[in-house]
Amino acid sequence: MKKITVLLFLLLYSMSTWACDICGCGAGSSYIGILPEFNTQIIGLRYRYNQVQTHLGPGGAPSYLTTDEGYHTAELWGGWTFGNRVRLMAYVPLAFNTKQSQEKNDSKTGLGDAAIQGFYRLLNTRRTVGKSKLLIHDLWVGGGVKLPSGRYEPADKDETGRSANLFQLGTGSVDFMLTAMYDIRLQDAGLNLTGSYKINTTNSYDYYYGNKFSGSAQLYYKFRIKDVATLAPNAGISYENSVHDLDGGYSVYTSGGTILFGTLGGELVYKKIALGGNWQPPFSQNLANGAVKAHNKMMVHVALMF
Repeated sequence: MKKITVLLFLLLYSMSTWACDICGCGAGSSYIGILPEFNTQIIGLRYRYNQVQTHLGPGGAPSYLTTDEGYHTAELWGGWTFGNRVRLMAYVPLAFNTKQSQEKNDSKTGLGDAAIQGFYRLLNTRRTVGKSKLLIHDLWVGGGVKLPSGRYEPADKDETGRSANLFQLGTGSVDFMLTAMYDIRLQDAGLNLTGSYKINTTNSYDYYYGNKFSGSAQLYYKFRIKDVATLAPNAGISYENSVHDLDGGYSVYTSGGTILFGTLGGELVYKKIALGGNWQPPFSQNLANGAVKAHNKMMVHVALMF
């Protein structure tokens, strides 16, 4: 019987997953939804899309400077499990970013920031409760490193400070991640709780993307189909908080902030193949002191377990 758990990884997300540190674009959101538990190895492809508006005026009002930015990311990822307690994950994203405004349109395509993470299983218990119902607890903790494989272009940074420094393929810095993932399931109904903290460093252009906390909570239910497939719809929330960036040691006004997303998705496992996706509308946000507004996000994936 396959067990479903949350695999929350700071990729991001975005991803390119790692190009900026707010609102899920670039190095933003690390949330990837509920994926299948695998015993040995898994390899898959993910696609994500995020859209934001920048150069917003007071109160978030659009102006002639307002820019629509889109972040498309295709990501190759894989995982290896050693024994029952150690897992290694790696991610390589390819990003396509677009920017449209009344003044001009722009785009860039290239490799994003790759990442690798290791996890250790602290808790894995199973016991029977009530009328023969199975209760499962599962807790993973780990950490990793994000590499500066994506191109960072200082010329794309707004020297006036009026626009957030989001339109990048990578941060240009080596960053570190700490992650915890907890899953509790009673028979086929479960709850996933995840928390991650990303510790950034200053790149060679003296720009520092602020550290970021991410967390999510997901409810799911598994429907078993003729003992060959499992369908698991899920719903929950995802939260992100980033501190201000530093440019040359000075705080960047149009950076950092908080955002709360709703999440709605589903996962299908058929034998060794996993399919899934989710949609995330923003419930509330305060990004870059009102200069940035995030719109809906989405993600789809396919993976092969062997």
